[in-house]
Amino acid sequence: MKLGIIGLPSSGKTTIFNALTKGDAPTGQSMGGRFDVLTAVVDVLDPRVDILTNMFKPKKTTYARITYSDVAGLQKGGEEGSALGGAILNHLSALDGFVHVVRAFESDLVPHPDGSVNAARDLEALDTEFLLSDLATVEKRLFKLHEGLTKGAFKENKAAAQVEAALFEQMNEALAAERPLRDLHLDEEQLKSLRGYGLLTLKPTLVVVNIGDDQEEIDLDYDHRHTIVTNLRGKLEMELAQLSAEGDTESLEMFMEEYSVTELSLDKIIRLSYDLMGLQSFFTVGEDEVRAWTVERGATAVAAAGTIHSDLAKGFIRAETILYDDLIALGGMAQARSAGKLRQEGKTYVMQDGDIINVKFNI
Repeated sequence: MKLGIIGLPSSGKTTIFNALTKGDAPTGQSMGGRFDVLTAVVDVLDPRVDILTNMFKPKKTTYARITYSDVAGLQKGGEEGSALGGAILNHLSALDGFVHVVRAFESDLVPHPDGSVNAARDLEALDTEFLLSDLATVEKRLFKLHEGLTKGAFKENKAAAQVEAALFEQMNEALAAERPLRDLHLDEEQLKSLRGYGLLTLKPTLVVVNIGDDQEEIDLDYDHRHTIVTNLRGKLEMELAQLSAEGDTESLEMFMEEYSVTELSLDKIIRLSYDLMGLQSFFTVGEDEVRAWTVERGATAVAAAGTIHSDLAKGFIRAETILYDDLIALGGMAQARSAGKLRQEGKTYVMQDGDIINVKFNI
């Protein structure tokens, strides 16, 4: 999963990036509209992996991972339309979703470029850039479809072209009404057909309202599908993350208690990212490796096997399966086998969060 951390200048985007990645990238420096990307791969520190590691004592432990990129260079456009340049647009289009950081904190050291702090205004400003970008893409494709249908260019697949045109008309109407495409109820086939267009407002979005250390949480009126809104004290969370990286457990616990922080932003944002993207974890275990894998909710056993290796999906016979909670309660795989708790599931079995599987296959 690749998520882009986006936001207008001085939103605290890099501060949030440091909080998520336990990094120390320079903050408070405007890139002046210059496109730049910082990237970090973050382990999803699932306590279930640690417990399974203690149980099986493998040679190797591998956590699931999320890639976060801090995308600099986003600006509000002028009268001519979207300010998104080609390099920025290409990068944004390749991401699975966005963590949209919106400034709500006051700071004399980092004045707001517009002279005042207004989270709703800034959120709408970047949304508008994405809407304009998508509208240009949709209008261009619609023109080609209508022109082709008029001139008879789709003789062999006219019906398919008409279906595509109807879909793009629907998207055009939504964008013209300033509604993001993720608000539309599109089915799997429609979503699959749109993957090559890199539509920005179609991507799931986690909005992070960046508040000050002693500031009350802000409730934004922002109700869209495939969207989650949360508040974070970015500067404080970055400092806590750096204490965690340094191993200063005593100071970390003291500050978390002082500011009533129950979980670090990394854990919170990863959890919300999984919810946003509709993902869940399953595990493979053994003497060689204990490993966490990520699949979409509703994925079948054969899809999970393909996540591990394409050969497992091609030659899939069955999956020997047990839920994590059941395995822990029984005390180990040998006890589970003796108790007859290992299930034999076929290709169409729908994976559950926390499933532990061993794929039987033949190529």
